[in-house]
Amino acid sequence: MRKKINPLILFSFFGIIIFILILNRPRFEDHSIKTKSNLAQIETLALQKLSKPIIDVSGWQRPEEINYDTLSQNISAAIVRVHSGAQTTKQNDAAHINGLDKAFESHIGEFQKRNIPVGVYAYVAGKSIQEMEKAAESFYNAASPYNPSYYWLDVEEKTMSDMNEGVEAFRAKLESLGAKNIGIYVGVYFMEEHSIDTSKFSSVWIPSYGSDSGFYEATPKTDLDYDIHQYTSRGKIAGFDHDLDINVISASKNKEETFRKLFLKP
Repeated sequence: MRKKINPLILFSFFGIIIFILILNRPRFEDHSIKTKSNLAQIETLALQKLSKPIIDVSGWQRPEEINYDTLSQNISAAIVRVHSGAQTTKQNDAAHINGLDKAFESHIGEFQKRNIPVGVYAYVAGKSIQEMEKAAESFYNAASPYNPSYYWLDVEEKTMSDMNEGVEAFRAKLESLGAKNIGIYVGVYFMEEHSIDTSKFSSVWIPSYGSDSGFYEATPKTDLDYDIHQYTSRGKIAGFDHDLDINVISASKNKEETFRKLFLKP
């Protein structure tokens, strides 16, 4: 004769199964989903703040030290580092050993919750074509679920004998994975010294600090066609008590048209 199974045991068993399933469910809700109404709201709010600066942030700007409500009221857009470069060999305060920035998910999520347009960037530092392509894939896989407006390659360091070849390998891999809007951040001197070809990028972003006083000092002296000018690494904006990189749309470009291109395109 079979023993009757205690209903309490059955209830507990199925309760545990349901709990496990809930814990392991796909967390699609963690990523911002751009609906038509959401995009319209982002556009309306962003265009009202065109005169406000664009910032770029990484894990060096700790999320716990940022008042996102206040900071978001004082910027028009943000560009967030997602990958710190293939040269990363150990964990540090800002990046994991695999190169992914420790704070990118928090930064992107907090800005997108407040309807701030977000682009993303990766520090380019592969020592071979294979490393460049691997870093590009890691960058894209981490960033694409957030639907960033632009993917930027931050090119500041020579890590290959033919740095232009490496940069192009990174860009081409990113494009093959599905990235549509791909720009390059590069100093004019570095670009010229290492023959970096910017023609295949749809936008160029350059640093030119002057005395790096924290304030806008002058238009960069260059014939390069660029869209964004990073004018200081020592900017101060309410909502964060430490220095920030601050950027503006090129003075030679139509501000609204260029902002739409960089931050409001799907």
